[in-house]
Amino acid sequence: MAIDLATHYLEEAGRQMRGHKRMGEGAMAQLRDDDFFLALDPESNSVAILVKHLAGNMRSRFTDLLTTDGEKPDRFRDREFEVSGATTRAEVMRWWEEGWACVLAALDALKPEDVMRTVTIRGEPHTVLQATNRQIAHYAAHIGQIVFLAKHLRSSQWKTLTIPRGKSEEFKKVVPKTSKP
Repeated sequence: MAIDLATHYLEEAGRQMRGHKRMGEGAMAQLRDDDFFLALDPESNSVAILVKHLAGNMRSRFTDLLTTDGEKPDRFRDREFEVSGATTRAEVMRWWEEGWACVLAALDALKPEDVMRTVTIRGEPHTVLQATNRQIAHYAAHIGQIVFLAKHLRSSQWKTLTIPRGKSEEFKKVVPKTSKP
């Protein structure tokens, strides 16, 4: 029974991570190249900075997940919040893909018996389940910021990524009702 639950957990974690990736990509696809580098104010992050930070975190946390600390000695987190004027959209999207490749490869390699193994992040012990949940929440928060920025920047040209405003009742009529699992 525990293995079945662990299998289900790993499938769900992968589903959520892939969903967050799609949401971010749907938002970024609507941006013009220069939109990637706009911040709402001096204390805000641009989409490019958010992606650079996510990619750095993803590489650090998910490279050698089971065997090394999730805060790699070659990670310089503060630099993740800096981009140069020479940074391009293509470079930002490369960071995005490389980060997600680390996450998804690590998750796909996990076995049910790994879910309760202990890993460390900054020397602090976590089960794989706890470490994964921590990252799902972290990525969801930053991808929410990306969606917010994209929606703000595209304004009336924004194409919703979920159910359009005012269309919930219409959506309920179209979507087939399913029984609970």
